[in-house]
Amino acid sequence: MEGGNSPNLQLQQLPLATAAVSVQPHTDSFSYKENLIGALLAIFGHLVTSIALNLQKYSHIRLAGAKDPRAYFKTKTWWCGLFLLVLGELGVFSSYAFAPLSLIVPLSAVSVVASAIIGIIFIKEKWKPKDFLRRYVLSFVGCGLAIVGTYLLITFGPNSHEKMTGENITRHLVSWPFLLYMLVEIILFCLLLYFYKEKNANYIVVILLLVALLGSMTVVTVKAVAGMIVVSIRGNLQLDYPIFYIMLVCMIATAIFQATFLAQASQLYDSSQIASVGYILSTTVAITAGATFYLDFTGEDVLHICMFALGCLIAFLGVFLITRNRKKSVPFEPYISMDAMPGMQNMHDKGIAVQPDLKASFSYGALENNDNTPEIYTPATLPIVQEQHGSKGVSAPPYRVLEHSKKE
Repeated sequence: MEGGNSPNLQLQQLPLATAAVSVQPHTDSFSYKENLIGALLAIFGHLVTSIALNLQKYSHIRLAGAKDPRAYFKTKTWWCGLFLLVLGELGVFSSYAFAPLSLIVPLSAVSVVASAIIGIIFIKEKWKPKDFLRRYVLSFVGCGLAIVGTYLLITFGPNSHEKMTGENITRHLVSWPFLLYMLVEIILFCLLLYFYKEKNANYIVVILLLVALLGSMTVVTVKAVAGMIVVSIRGNLQLDYPIFYIMLVCMIATAIFQATFLAQASQLYDSSQIASVGYILSTTVAITAGATFYLDFTGEDVLHICMFALGCLIAFLGVFLITRNRKKSVPFEPYISMDAMPGMQNMHDKGIAVQPDLKASFSYGALENNDNTPEIYTPATLPIVQEQHGSKGVSAPPYRVLEHSKKE
């Protein structure tokens, strides 16, 4: 009996062993395909978000002098930008459900590249080819480096994939590496917040490091929420787990506080500095959080990790060069027109352009407006009157105001 049943047992176990061997290559190819899907969704989302923000900015600039402060609500451009903004954010949100967190976060450099390209395309100034290349050489080099860094990130990014179920997320949440990371992050955040609020340490690194620490928790919770939603759509319902709603509340709260600190930073520093420093700090802290919570780099060899780090460094350098090339806003300094004073030598004759000439049609900086102004409203001049020496002890005033008629 036992000898007769042994061949049947071997035949029954053979397909199972063969199936177990064939599952591993399929899993690897599927994981790389998920990486590609997530990367493409993130790139698409950042591109669309950048276009949307520029459309809304264009709408605000056009209506800058309007009496109604909410006049942009009536424009199609602003609403089109809002629709594209929601679409782009949905693309970035869904990308976290397919690819590892450490791969998706650095791809935000695409938005900086897209904004630089849009600024060059829609530039209003007319440059000669040599001046144009000299003016934007840093932007071109930065865009090239950012594209190379993005390629390295996608090629050598982590390939760890795990179903975002409630049990897995809870297990990661109570793991000792993440608890230790959370302890260090909370202590660092409290120290930075103390120096920022109590000691008035309004340094850009302090504010953006607060943003980065909050942002790391935001992306961790975003991946958990997006992953559980995708798993639920595929048939395995995860919305009845309490951890889903805990992650959802943490995601909303950290995003709100992150936006608050970003608004405070934008009031103190230039947007180009915020973009470059914020990207570097946020990406570094978020990759650390992803490697600690989701164990993104578990099982990766040294070559892939080094090439991924090289891609991050190249992307950092590209973003820094792009943002460094942006024009800084020059504050307006009012001045008085010198040509309105008679007897004052015109410095334009010597080739020194101090201010716009009053003979032009645009009187920028002058106290009087000479654009289509009647002669009767021109300012009174102070002609020089020669001093009369006829009578001793009585001298005429050196200046007197003459009333001009319309003929004069």
